Amino acid sequence: MDNLRGAAIMVLAMLGFAIEDAVIKFLAGALPVGQVIGFLGIGGTLVFAITARMQGQRLWDRAFLTPAIMIRNLAEVVGLIGFVTALALIPLSTASAILQAAPLLVTLGAAVFLGEDVGWRRWAAIFVGFFGVMLIIKPGTAAFDWKLLFAVVGVLGLAARDLATRRVQANVSSVQLSFLAFLVAIPGAAILLYLGGDQIVVPTQAQLGLLIASVAIGCIAYFGITVAMRVGEISFVTPFRYSRMVFALILGMLVFNERPDALTLLGAAIIILSGLYTLWREQIRKSPDAA
Repeated sequence: MDNLRGAAIMVLAMLGFAIEDAVIKFLAGALPVGQVIGFLGIGGTLVFAITARMQGQRLWDRAFLTPAIMIRNLAEVVGLIGFVTALALIPLSTASAILQAAPLLVTLGAAVFLGEDVGWRRWAAIFVGFFGVMLIIKPGTAAFDWKLLFAVVGVLGLAARDLATRRVQANVSSVQLSFLAFLVAIPGAAILLYLGGDQIVVPTQAQLGLLIASVAIGCIAYFGITVAMRVGEISFVTPFRYSRMVFALILGMLVFNERPDALTLLGAAIIILSGLYTLWREQIRKSPDAA
């Protein structure tokens, strides 16, 4: 019963993230991308700063200057800028499909940089998943759109963030890491505004409401993931993260009138199946009965 509750909470959290992505995409079409990222950074910083203080956690510690956390923060900024820019320029469903490759990249990075044992089956799943990404991007064809590369940059950054997280000291909490991630997004947004030569636009009341809603929904969804992982078994609950892709497809069609082509849908299916297989093989490897 706990597993079902955990799965339900995870699905709701993924719905929240998909809605947040849709709101960001809508806003990024009217406001500079750097401005949207800056508002998300300020809002998230305030939310997690308050949460940390309520839990008696410090907002500054010398541990925050360790290489793992500094690399994590840099990767977070790169991932956020890449993915939000992608949301502004390409279909929501396409950006979300490419994002599903993050777990495969984390597995690849764990083998290459962290020395973790990855068997040939998971290596095969990784390469099959990357083939799915190629089907979506369609490099070397007339259908190739260079703006898709922003989503690739986003997923590379987020995967690097997750890898760096594995090397963060245990005494640094998830709330503190989230606070730092949103905090460093603020100067990252300022740099993006400067490099792009963008002027800050005064948002309308409706846009301001959507910006606040996107921060609130994102924080609630983040909290939902934490609860889901604690309520159910990680091996059972984690695969339900892929429901985000389903919600993104639905929202893309209903809100933005998107119609993904057959290769995009096929590529997304391949990525998700490869990711699920990788998760399953990892659980087999960790099982005490494994050979």
